[in-house]
Amino acid sequence: MSERKQPNVVIRTAKPEDSPVCGQICYDSFSTINTAHGFPCDFPSPEGPTGLFSMMFSSPGFYCVVAEVDGRIMGSNVLDERSVIRGVGPITIDPAAQNLRIGRELMQALIDRANERGAAGIRLVQAAFHNRSLSLYTSLGFDIREPLSCLQGRTLERSIPGCGVRPASHDDLDACNTLSLRVASQTAPILAPALCARASS
Repeated sequence: MSERKQPNVVIRTAKPEDSPVCGQICYDSFSTINTAHGFPCDFPSPEGPTGLFSMMFSSPGFYCVVAEVDGRIMGSNVLDERSVIRGVGPITIDPAAQNLRIGRELMQALIDRANERGAAGIRLVQAAFHNRSLSLYTSLGFDIREPLSCLQGRTLERSIPGCGVRPASHDDLDACNTLSLRVASQTAPILAPALCARASS
């Protein structure tokens, strides 16, 4: 069996106008891999990731890159820089361009960025059934820390005595950051105000 020719991949900074293309690629890639393993797609339609990328690609708190081959966008990756521990994702590659080292180059671009900016660490979440990406992250030096469970379905209409849910406010920032530090060993000083702004809008 002949090997696929490795393309000349150009990594550049993502622009807001890249959002529709990257959103479609994100939806297609998640849909393809999840369907192959019997799981629902993470997004119900391309509009979801398109809106997400539109926000990320225009926010100074995120470092976003796209991979181009012959001038065509084939994938994207995002580094959340709003905390001392950087967060990666979503990283998505066009299903037609899998296994061409595009994902590795997108990941390396973010790792280099985090190292240049003196980040204390980098974290990401990965679906356990996706062995190819797990192999990639392991080869790049990531260690498995803990399992996460994703539960899907309709929520139960019930209340828990002593517990209440309400919109977040700016008065909650200190408590939220304290909780974040205790649970995840990091703070989210920019994320919390953003959530408060969305909750009040």
